[in-house]
Amino acid sequence: MKDVMCGQAQVFEPFTDHTLGDPAVNGFLHRPAGSSRHGLVLTHGAGGNCKVPLLVALASAFAAEGVTVLRCDLPYRQARPKGPPSPARAARDRQGLKHALFAIRRITTGPAIVAGHSYGGRQASMLLAGEPELAAALLLLSYPLHPPGRAELRTAHFHDLRTPTFFVHGSADGFGSLEEIEAARRLVAAPTALLAVEGARHDLYRGRPSPAAAQQTAERIAREFLAWMAAR
Repeated sequence: MKDVMCGQAQVFEPFTDHTLGDPAVNGFLHRPAGSSRHGLVLTHGAGGNCKVPLLVALASAFAAEGVTVLRCDLPYRQARPKGPPSPARAARDRQGLKHALFAIRRITTGPAIVAGHSYGGRQASMLLAGEPELAAALLLLSYPLHPPGRAELRTAHFHDLRTPTFFVHGSADGFGSLEEIEAARRLVAAPTALLAVEGARHDLYRGRPSPAAAQQTAERIAREFLAWMAAR
């Protein structure tokens, strides 16, 4: 399968895995042209799916850097094409991420990484807080610290997080300011870093969403995250 982004054909293939039973893993696999450095599971936020342009661009950018990427839908999105996740079913979404990590570890020999936008990142962080052995690093894209305009923080599990964590956050994100993200990452008992995207909203766009903007942001995230990983 090919997708054209910024004039370049991005090649990926549909992926389904039922090895661990229910919930199944469904998404798309992006393979690098050469040998793979890492395996990355990449998932979406509450209102989207794994086909949103930013996730496609991120998967392509990481694959161009030698990373095998499994871009997948969480179980709630597999069950229905629209609508938000149910808090009562969040544990099932975490189980789906766990199954995806097992799948990527069967495909690649390098360390496994898990990345998620907003709700997907929150579920990934909660999963690793309880089972840190599942991944070598965590990439949190627009972590939803709190609902816009409300004070309650979604960081109670950060004290249990022992996985090196890289935050990507826009300065205009209504789900948390950069100052709040800085305070939150100090709760993590592992190395952390923050990539601030000036002017970006919760969707990590500064202005009108476009394939070119998605690709530019994705390439920056992949480059800086992998440099941080290599320096550790």
